[in-house]
Amino acid sequence: MKPNYSVNTAPKRSDEPIWWSLFGAGGTWFAMITPVTVLVLGILAPLGIIDAQALSYERVVSFATSIIGALFIIGTLALPMWHAMHRVHHGMHDLKIHAGVVGKIGCYAFAGLISALAVVFIFML
Repeated sequence: MKPNYSVNTAPKRSDEPIWWSLFGAGGTWFAMITPVTVLVLGILAPLGIIDAQALSYERVVSFATSIIGALFIIGTLALPMWHAMHRVHHGMHDLKIHAGVVGKIGCYAFAGLISALAVVFIFML
C-alpha cells in the first residue's frame, strides 16, 4: 500500500525564522567575537602586553562614537542577549515550564530592551 503524502498548500505563518536568525547571529557573535574581545580587554591589556595609551579614554570614546565602534558595541551587547533569551525561551519548554505566549513575549521583550538601551547609551556618548 502506497502512503498518502499530501502537501499543505496553506501552511500557518510563523515568526520563528526571525527569532532563529537573531539566535544564530547572537551565537555566532558570541563564539567568534567575544573571545577576542575578552582576550584583548581582559587579559592582554591588564598584563601590559597592549600599551595602556591604546585604550585611553579619548581613544575609546573616539572608537565608540564612530559608526564601526557603535555597531561593534551594540552588537556585543544585543546579539548575545537575543541568543540567550531564545535559549531561555526554549529551555523553559524543555524543562516543562510552559509559559506560552507570555514567556515568549517576556524573553524577547527583555532582549529588545537590552538592544534598545545599547543603542540609546551609544547615542548618549
